[in-house]
Amino acid sequence: MSDYRTEKDSMGEIRVAANALYGAQTQRAIDNFQISGEPLPADFIRALALQKKTAARANQQLGELENDMADAIADAADAIIDGQHADQFPVDIFQTGSGTSTNMNMNEVLANLASRSLGDTVSPNDHINLGQSSNDTIPTSIHLSAALNIHIDLLPALHHLADVLDDKAADCAAQVKTGRTHLMDAMPITLGQELGTWAAQIRAAINRLGESLQRLQQLPQGGTAVGTGINAHADFADTFCAQLSESTGLAFRPMDN
Repeated sequence: MSDYRTEKDSMGEIRVAANALYGAQTQRAIDNFQISGEPLPADFIRALALQKKTAARANQQLGELENDMADAIADAADAIIDGQHADQFPVDIFQTGSGTSTNMNMNEVLANLASRSLGDTVSPNDHINLGQSSNDTIPTSIHLSAALNIHIDLLPALHHLADVLDDKAADCAAQVKTGRTHLMDAMPITLGQELGTWAAQIRAAINRLGESLQRLQQLPQGGTAVGTGINAHADFADTFCAQLSESTGLAFRPMDN
């Protein structure tokens, strides 16, 4: 058997590895952007898969996708979210300005997986990317991956660190040490006071992150091509954010502009 298969798109024919889940657009990106050899981070790829799953569910709710096709797309996205097929996302992190190559990489992989399970053709453009554009999909996934990592990993770690520092400050409340100012000895201070200051700095950072999350959880999804909203259902942005909020437990909403 040949190690390659021939894929065809509007730009012509191109050879793709026979066992690849992606198609012509991804292969062109692999060929054109041989820059760093570093692909997109795994957390971003998982967030992009979650974005595609949520878009499919939103389009299903709005009557834009049939139930069985939406289910097939969601199941395929779940496989990516679970860490399967990680080797199918080889596109270099330095690529097209809007991330179109990575968007199409995900569209093609999900279309292939969904087509297999559905037993019918699922289009990367007409079905997976329905009501979307790289212009809103990629920044939405950046917001989503950052918000999830802050909530799941960073904030719990910071709260734990602040609590440990507070406990240690209480343990060291009576231990006096030399203060330092301008690289010189200064007014004595207790070790507890110093450790308490560190804890206060961490809690201030937690508050700043909370304020930033309010903006980070505003998503550009629904803006499609250059923010025009063209080819997306009028209720797509609201429905998408409602679906995503339900599945993640975080309060996402569409950007005002």
